[in-house]
Amino acid sequence: MEDQRMLLNVEANSTKVQEDLEAEFQSLFSLLEELKEGMLMKIKQDRASRTYELQNQLAACTRALESSEELLETANQTLQATDSNDFPQAAKQIKDGVTMAPAFRLSLKAKVSDNMSHLMVDFAQERRMLQALKFLPVPSTPVIDLAESLVADNCVTLVWRMPDEDSKIDHYVLEYRRTNFEGPPRLKEDQPWMVIEGIRQTEYTLTGLKFDMKYMNFRVKACNKAVAGEFSESVTLETPAFMFRLDASTSHQNLRVDDLSVEWDAMGGKVQDIKAREKDGKGRTASPVNSPARGVPSPKRMPSGRGGRDRFTAESYTVLGDTLIDGGEHYWEVRYEPDSKAFGVGVAYRSLGRFEQLGKTAASWCLHVNNWLQVSFTAKHANKAKVLEPPVPDCLGVHCDFHQGLLSFYNARTKQLLHTFKAKFTQPVLPAFTVWCGSFQVTTGLQVPSSVRCLQKRGSATSSSNTSLT
Repeated sequence: MEDQRMLLNVEANSTKVQEDLEAEFQSLFSLLEELKEGMLMKIKQDRASRTYELQNQLAACTRALESSEELLETANQTLQATDSNDFPQAAKQIKDGVTMAPAFRLSLKAKVSDNMSHLMVDFAQERRMLQALKFLPVPSTPVIDLAESLVADNCVTLVWRMPDEDSKIDHYVLEYRRTNFEGPPRLKEDQPWMVIEGIRQTEYTLTGLKFDMKYMNFRVKACNKAVAGEFSESVTLETPAFMFRLDASTSHQNLRVDDLSVEWDAMGGKVQDIKAREKDGKGRTASPVNSPARGVPSPKRMPSGRGGRDRFTAESYTVLGDTLIDGGEHYWEVRYEPDSKAFGVGVAYRSLGRFEQLGKTAASWCLHVNNWLQVSFTAKHANKAKVLEPPVPDCLGVHCDFHQGLLSFYNARTKQLLHTFKAKFTQPVLPAFTVWCGSFQVTTGLQVPSSVRCLQKRGSATSSSNTSLT
């Protein structure tokens, strides 16, 4: 059965390539025919133009000869005149006639040439090319140049080269996938290969990537009009970035956490408490003891959350990230709903009290936006606040350099520096967020932008620090 299937495939594939070959030759014939028609038209137009010019010149010569014959006839009549008094006047008329005669102002040199050699063609080179025409070879395998490739600003620029020059290459195909495994790519991965086709150059830049895994695998192959070559040897590039999720076990019960999105829910605590009681079989009656109004415990009696710390409660509408920062540089962004009555973003020690609000103790630093009653935009730490002048952006970037003790906030779109805390962190910190009557969306898997690094290197961050808030 296998041999029969292969025989059918040979028949089908040979028919296909034969049809493709005939189509290519027909296309070539059509092109030559169009080229021939265009050249013939050029010759006809040139011939018509030259004929027209020469015919006009001949007509002018004919008119000049006729005028000369009339002039000779007048001169002959004058010579035969007997009255000598009329001779000077006749001589003057002959002189004027000769001067004005077209024959004396006519150029006998042809205005155009009869040489048509400039319209000749030589197909010797093209003929040699056609004689050397062969079936397209399979392209060579590209080699990825790791030294020239670059990972920066959540972009990857991959550069490759061909081992041999091949003018028949039409395009390249690039494939990539994310992985958490260092070293040579494994045969089986959970993540599929992503494909980019039609690349015309020997380099390509992937932009707007989210580095939610530690590494990326890459491979590339060359293609001509007929066939694709083999994929290059796969390479692995490290994609360092700060990746975290929101720790729902720390969130206030009025915050509805969905992956990296948070929405304030006025009924959140009551609904969760009712569901918990129903699950325990205590919500079967409508007695005053088990009613929703009596079923909500005092904030001081809220049960402890998972992970070794209590859930935030009371007016601390806070949620923490799940990944500690204990070194290096890290960057993340958060976009909040502009209609939120209050919003804050920053970092905090894990020891931040369950009743404590961001920026009101020495265990947290944040930027705070207040749209309730009086609009304000402030930097807060240890219950001290500094009013910020820049317009409030709807998307904030947070850069934490743990060892340098720098916590900087930026307009995530323009990378304008908004404020920098200079602190001495005594323990690891966690990304921290707070929202009241609003929502926000966190973006992680980001690298520290080059513009942010440049600002820090120039000392902009240090110079913009507020010593009263360190």
